[in-house]
Amino acid sequence: MVEFNNISNDSVSLAQKLEIYLQAHLDNNHFMGSVLVSYQGKVLLSEGYGMANLEHNVPNLPSTKFRIASISKQFTAAAILQLQEQKLLDINDSLATYLPKYPRGEQIIVRQLLNHTSGISNYTSFEDYESKKSVEIELDKLIDWFKDRPLDFTPGERFSYSNSGYIVLTKIIETVSGLSYKDYLEQHIFALLGMNDSGCDSTRTVLFNRAAGYLFTGESYVHADSLDISIMSGAGALYSTVEDLYKWSRTFDTNIILNQASRDAMFAPTVEVLTGEESNNFYYGYGLRIDTEHNRNRIAHDGGIDGFLTHFARYPDERVTVIVLSNLQTASIPKITQDLAAIIFDEPYEFPKKREAINLAPAILERYAGQYKFKPSPYLSSEDSELFFTVTTDLQRIFIQVTGREKDEIFPESPTEFFLKAVDAQLTFITNDEGESQLIIYQHGRDKVLNKID
Repeated sequence: MVEFNNISNDSVSLAQKLEIYLQAHLDNNHFMGSVLVSYQGKVLLSEGYGMANLEHNVPNLPSTKFRIASISKQFTAAAILQLQEQKLLDINDSLATYLPKYPRGEQIIVRQLLNHTSGISNYTSFEDYESKKSVEIELDKLIDWFKDRPLDFTPGERFSYSNSGYIVLTKIIETVSGLSYKDYLEQHIFALLGMNDSGCDSTRTVLFNRAAGYLFTGESYVHADSLDISIMSGAGALYSTVEDLYKWSRTFDTNIILNQASRDAMFAPTVEVLTGEESNNFYYGYGLRIDTEHNRNRIAHDGGIDGFLTHFARYPDERVTVIVLSNLQTASIPKITQDLAAIIFDEPYEFPKKREAINLAPAILERYAGQYKFKPSPYLSSEDSELFFTVTTDLQRIFIQVTGREKDEIFPESPTEFFLKAVDAQLTFITNDEGESQLIIYQHGRDKVLNKID
């Protein structure tokens, strides 16, 4: 367990605010998991919420092990930088230097794999990913799946998030070090930090204190889809606890894992990321995103995998760390992490509220029926630009369905405002100044505007 240091009265008050906020999300069925928040080097909160295993009535604890998904990438990046410190590789070399048989490897620089500018297609976006994700796969077979596809763009041209790049980095680590990815991390990172509850996950491993992954349907909890974690490898196959990740966070100011030059490289804003917002201050380093939140510098990464959502955030200037690991795939983790930091910094935040549905006449609901698409924007991703949101009604009920997903009922709390029970989201139907019908979806602390197209 992480020990609590002597905490001032002000800190106790902050801890209580954090507890009350998280309990409200739990009461709304919008959160389960473990949370650690530290402030100026002192742990304010290290607690579990809800159940690690609903069937066996096992609660989440600070020591509960979660699949951390893409938070894994920072460990893969650190391993690459360690190998560079050991003069075993150079991130400015071509991929072909270390994997000579990789197609077009002479065009790709290793650092472009680290910051998602390689142009290698993201295999988790392939059409056959869903049919393959539950089957065990070896690293070389995983690379074979995407290596012969054309590059999405000229390497170095722009940012495009790609799990494939981190799979290739995993292969480089194994080739250069002579160790498996699992053994390398255990020997060169986890053992050095005493991260005894962290490792490379395996579906076959019996792992004590492991959390099971769930979704909330709006009525009940159900098991998440099956996923063989081998398909994520160095892109997202690690498990950990909030307490172990706090040990990791504290090394960011030390030379235990990486020297100063390597840390500076890892935390540098190497490429701008387009997020869909007109004013963008979001960059990617190596395995971490570099941005600002609450007008403060932040180093962070989130993760999402079947049954699990995770977030790791560090505010270096204020010495604040927020770690949220959830075994509820429908939780609003980005907003929860953002609000926890807001509580620490005494910034505005929204307290979770119980929503109450009202009855509306069918004629009111029918006004909103139709198809909606995201408002055109240069920041809109190609995937989002292809999505349709279809609103339908059935007497006094109204539903929304996103392309490729199941239909969800939405519930009115006013003549124009609706909510979902399964996730923490609000939908508002409006007519803008130009007389256009629009749908505004508020989720994860941000508005997304859609235009009605029929």
